[in-house]
Amino acid sequence: MSREFSKIKESLAAWSDIRQLLRGGESGQLVPVVIPKDRRGFAWVTLLFFSVYLAGTAVSAGGALGLLAGAGAVFFLFAAVIWLWRRAIIEIEEGTTGVRSRWGAITGVLPPGRHYLWLPWDRVDAVVDTSTEIPYSAPIVACPTAENVPLKSIEFFLKFRIVDPVAFVRTIGAGNFDLVLSSAVQDAIRQRSRLVNTERAYDLRGSDVGDMQDALNRQLGRYGVRITGANIPDVQLPDAYQQHLATREKVAKEMSAFEREWELTRKRRIDTLLMEIERSKKTRDARIVEVRAAANTARKDVARMLEEHETEAQRVRWEIEARGRAELTSAENEAKALRRLAESYRDNRAVLQYELARRRLDVGARLAESAPRPVVVRTAGAQGDSSALSTLLMAQILPQLGGGNGRAGSSVEHSADR
Repeated sequence: MSREFSKIKESLAAWSDIRQLLRGGESGQLVPVVIPKDRRGFAWVTLLFFSVYLAGTAVSAGGALGLLAGAGAVFFLFAAVIWLWRRAIIEIEEGTTGVRSRWGAITGVLPPGRHYLWLPWDRVDAVVDTSTEIPYSAPIVACPTAENVPLKSIEFFLKFRIVDPVAFVRTIGAGNFDLVLSSAVQDAIRQRSRLVNTERAYDLRGSDVGDMQDALNRQLGRYGVRITGANIPDVQLPDAYQQHLATREKVAKEMSAFEREWELTRKRRIDTLLMEIERSKKTRDARIVEVRAAANTARKDVARMLEEHETEAQRVRWEIEARGRAELTSAENEAKALRRLAESYRDNRAVLQYELARRRLDVGARLAESAPRPVVVRTAGAQGDSSALSTLLMAQILPQLGGGNGRAGSSVEHSADR
């Protein structure tokens, strides 16, 4: 791990050395800003004076000397123009930006490419690297933790890029920015280390430092610089604490080994118990199968017995029904016979009654034919009164009538009985 802060500086160099300084630095230091040496001079003015002098000589001398002087004047004039043109060319490298000034006042920037500065008071004050993300390493030593234990070192790494070259050159410059950046980084790291316990210090490695990056951007934004990335690659604890941690780690390893051994033992015991449980389950399942088979057999026996009983009951029912139907048929036949007999008796009785009635009529007719005629004895007295004569006659006649009637009646009854 690097034990020194990265150094940022600005250098004064010729235009031909600017690329090397911006890309590779100088003596292990970062060079994001190069002040180019002004290569323009006033030699072209001297050539212009020679041209004017020779032109005057050519006009005054005339002849061959005048022609020679005129040719020299034209040559020196052309050389002065070429000299001025070459010195006016400014080439800005890709990825860099030139800061242009006039009479010392910054007037703007020059993008990458070729530019022409014809006037001597126009110049490029600085060439700034505005595309490269410049790495910066800051190992902070003796950072106290939450328990006030100073850590041996915390290495903080960040990348920044100059986004506003005018603000960077005008307000701070590379040398001053190195001091400001190192101070801001140390303050941010010490604040972060105060938030962690010593035993959790290694958690800072690779942790999220987005809040630190945002805080640095707020501090450095006014200088035209933006932090593009940051992290903590390494943390070193004090030697005594490292020994303590080594002891703890050894104990933790032994504990882990014991836990693994106990876990294996527990697993073996659990496997044995599981095997016993599986064996018991299989025995139980076998017994359940036997019980179910016995239950099925019992069900079949009961079903067969029920079927036999039902068959026997059906047979008895059929016998009873057959006997009942036979008795019913016999009773019906007997009833029909009785009914026919009754009908025949009824028909015979009707015939007998008819014959009896007819005979009675015949007997009545014969009796009516042989019946005595009534004798009416009238007297001269009142109707309700009877004379002695009529009474005497009736007494004599009635026994005769009664005897005849008695014989006739006996004959009728005798014929009726027959």
